[in-house]
Amino acid sequence: MSDIKLVATDMDGTLLNSKHELSDSFLPVFRKLKDKGIIFVAASGRQYYNLLKTLDEVKDEVIFAAENGSYVVYQNEEIHVQDMDHQIVKDLIIKSRNIGGAYAVICGKKKAYVESNEPEFIDHLKLYFERYEVVEDLLKVEDDQFLKFTLCDLAGSEGNSYPHYKYLQDTLQVKVSGPIWLDISHKQANKGKAMEVLQAKFGVTFEETMVFGDYFNDLEMLQKGYYSYAMANAHPDIKNVARFIAKSNDENGVVEVLSTLVDHTITTEE
Repeated sequence: MSDIKLVATDMDGTLLNSKHELSDSFLPVFRKLKDKGIIFVAASGRQYYNLLKTLDEVKDEVIFAAENGSYVVYQNEEIHVQDMDHQIVKDLIIKSRNIGGAYAVICGKKKAYVESNEPEFIDHLKLYFERYEVVEDLLKVEDDQFLKFTLCDLAGSEGNSYPHYKYLQDTLQVKVSGPIWLDISHKQANKGKAMEVLQAKFGVTFEETMVFGDYFNDLEMLQKGYYSYAMANAHPDIKNVARFIAKSNDENGVVEVLSTLVDHTITTEE
């Protein structure tokens, strides 16, 4: 563990608690990681601008792998962009209109685009998207790069909307990313690919990487680090992939492991 050079963590269900809050104990541990020269990556399905707000105090020291790794940014520099063909997104939109309880979101680089302003949906949307626009017709949105297509499925993503898109998973990333969220992106757009890009850029190996996650959109990322942690609250299939288990997000599991990492590094150096 003393050789760790890169730490990447999912946000919701992982670093953040069930109220989507960051623990007060995170920043002191983060500072110790930075003092040791350890790279920190916030890898999330969230929008880049939302992540900037969530980690505002350290935003210039964090690498953001937003939109499930399709948009990687560090200090306002784009490191990696993997957008989707507009026609593919339009086909996904058309299909979504036959799914009850589901609200479509185009996740653009500039902002997110939605058709509905239904209050319950917007409340969920605002948790993850800082910049969004309600448009009359998603099919007419053109002037942006599409990083991801998302469904907010209030009827439950795994059982309601996922079956409609499952057949596409050989050509696209089709991920149940939370109880009411389904994310679809370019086949090469995932958190694992983002990790590969960052490992190559900074000269970090598999053995020098630590990752944390809880849901299916974390799967590829968990395969890119020897120190792979699933949260105690993670989906059972994700626990089967991870090498280790951390305490739940409501028990501050990520920070507990990182505290151990920092203490171990200090002890080893001494």
